[in-house]
Amino acid sequence: MRNKAFAYCRIGLTCLAAATGASAQEQPLSVIDWLKKNPDQPAMTSAMVPKRFEPSVTPNALAPEVVVRPLEDQPLRIIGLVPSTVTGLPQGLWSGSMANGIVAQIMALPEFRLPAAQSLLYTLLLTETTGPGSDTADEDLLTLARVDALIRFGATDPALALLEQADVTRDTAHFAAYMDLALLTGQEDTACAILSIKAHLSPSMAHRIFCTARQGDWPTAALLFDTSQTLGTLPAAQTFVLERFLHPEAFEDMPPLARPDDMTPLLFRLYEAIGEPQTTRQLPRAYAVADLRDLAGWKTQLEAAERLAVTGAIPANRLLGLYSARDPAASGGIWDRVSAIQRFETALRTRSTEAIAKSLPVAWDAAQSVGLEIIFAELFAGAIDRYDLEGDAGRIAQAIALLSPEYQGTARDPRTPPFLAAVARGAIDNVQADNPREAAILAGFDRGNARRDLTEMARNGRMGEAILRALVLLDDGAAGDPVALTQALATLRVFGLEDTVRRAALQILLLERYS
Repeated sequence: MRNKAFAYCRIGLTCLAAATGASAQEQPLSVIDWLKKNPDQPAMTSAMVPKRFEPSVTPNALAPEVVVRPLEDQPLRIIGLVPSTVTGLPQGLWSGSMANGIVAQIMALPEFRLPAAQSLLYTLLLTETTGPGSDTADEDLLTLARVDALIRFGATDPALALLEQADVTRDTAHFAAYMDLALLTGQEDTACAILSIKAHLSPSMAHRIFCTARQGDWPTAALLFDTSQTLGTLPAAQTFVLERFLHPEAFEDMPPLARPDDMTPLLFRLYEAIGEPQTTRQLPRAYAVADLRDLAGWKTQLEAAERLAVTGAIPANRLLGLYSARDPAASGGIWDRVSAIQRFETALRTRSTEAIAKSLPVAWDAAQSVGLEIIFAELFAGAIDRYDLEGDAGRIAQAIALLSPEYQGTARDPRTPPFLAAVARGAIDNVQADNPREAAILAGFDRGNARRDLTEMARNGRMGEAILRALVLLDDGAAGDPVALTQALATLRVFGLEDTVRRAALQILLLERYS
């Protein structure tokens, strides 16, 4: 997939830490959740997409008045969905960076193992910032890279809102990305309406043919298709499926088309239109968004929701709603997870400590099997905290509380192991490490162990780059590299990202996949 005036203020690391340190104590929402709780934010509307498509009409035959003034340097736009006052990150995150370097860095990001790392990445991608340098072309490159990264992790709604804010008709690259998102999310009619008056933005002739047909002008669509065939400008995969899309009666008894080697959002939608929908399991994560529609079966919706929830691309309650929608249709696999979650929900409704203690371990195992421990903690930690659970259920309940957004409150519970309580409080002076991993985490709370090249990078207006590199280090640390873990935690702490540091450390200590 294709990839308001602004007052510049260079913010030093001490200033940033002071600005964000206090907010870390308030258990901030993830940016995805913040957006869900603030739907009135302008960036989350479709205001940037034209609602009417008639050209302007002059009221008379007089020549219009023309105002002439010298060209001036235009201030860079601030692009982002979440104010910097919410995220605690400066608007000049990328001011000292080179656009091409940032883009390459974003495109090379791994799929982070730690939910805390993924959450910070979303914060970085969605916070209101200006582009690098003073070139609007560089600003556009960064915006599109941010959008591509969001799409990669399945966060299509924020990606779409970011593009709308930047203006989807800004150039062909912006519209191409918008068109892909519209096709994936079922908003292709709006995209096609824009294309009908701005055909020069079309990503390809196949898109023009598809949109022309979608708007009911089948003769013109067929003419465009025949002309393209004659000129040989359509790739084979597009030719085959467009032919069936435009002339379905001629292919009624023909076998289904082979799956294309290189799936695109347009091909994906065309295959669906001709009655040959493609499974999304082996496709990039963003395609799973299409399976959340009511057109898909319940099992397909469940699988798509789990896949997206792993990266935090959809809210936890949406997944829970699907788990609770109806009785499981069978046993094994995802049906066992559904049954486990439903039995646990039933136990919570009955307020039976015995039933909760019995069903919690099974439900927790189900969440662990697909990497949804943080989602489970977000959903149920508050309810579980009302009960005095013992044994295995008590141990799990304690872990869930420490993995939840309210982890600092759990640190005050005398039953919480001292090391975990110290990490949750961010005060590790009076504890000792019992193993190399704990030692690496303790060292990570010492700002003196931060990577000097990254802290210097941040001082020079390259905070965004430095955070990205620290996140890669953190991922390596979660995979078992103690030096990388120490450096990542210490560096992020210097940047004032205390909440991320504590959450990451707790996740490494408590999630069994890191044992």
